[in-house]
Amino acid sequence: MKIALIHNWWSLVLRGVLGVILGIVTFASPGITLAGIVILFGAYALLDGVFSVMGAVRAARDHEQWGVLVIEGIVGIGAAIVTMAWPALTAIALVYVIGAWAVITGVLELAAAIRLRRHITGEWMLALGGIASLIFGIMMMLAPLAGALVIALWVGAYAFVFGIVLIALGLRLRGLRNRLPSGPAIHAPAH
Repeated sequence: MKIALIHNWWSLVLRGVLGVILGIVTFASPGITLAGIVILFGAYALLDGVFSVMGAVRAARDHEQWGVLVIEGIVGIGAAIVTMAWPALTAIALVYVIGAWAVITGVLELAAAIRLRRHITGEWMLALGGIASLIFGIMMMLAPLAGALVIALWVGAYAFVFGIVLIALGLRLRGLRNRLPSGPAIHAPAH
């Protein structure tokens, strides 16, 4: 019996090696990782803003409140434009953009949770998300140098650890492949 993952064990090892390399490059030069994070943040903020504006359009069409969604969308799109227009911003400026975006989003999420309280239960989850956004944004702005470095290093640490896990899994699957009887793949009958 052939199992695709066991047969392609080498792809896991290759992905793992790439993750370990990314982790090492990040720790050796966190600025490269930070530049990549700038691009990813810009893309995320843009998509978040566009989806908020789309939600506002739907809310307006259904005669519901839409103002907060428009503001949140404009802030997200604005953060994306600033991030993409000046990708060479210093790490401190990037941290302030991310921090301001998180604070504004947190305030708007709290406002939405308060309004939702009248209509649904479970609004506390949105309020909790708003509080988390506020705390994250404030912490980033209080220690911008540490914030930029920590963001890059966390990405590198994740890539390194995940890479090691993939390498170990790939090598283990390689060992399993050698113990399985070789033969044709077994296919389930079509119904």
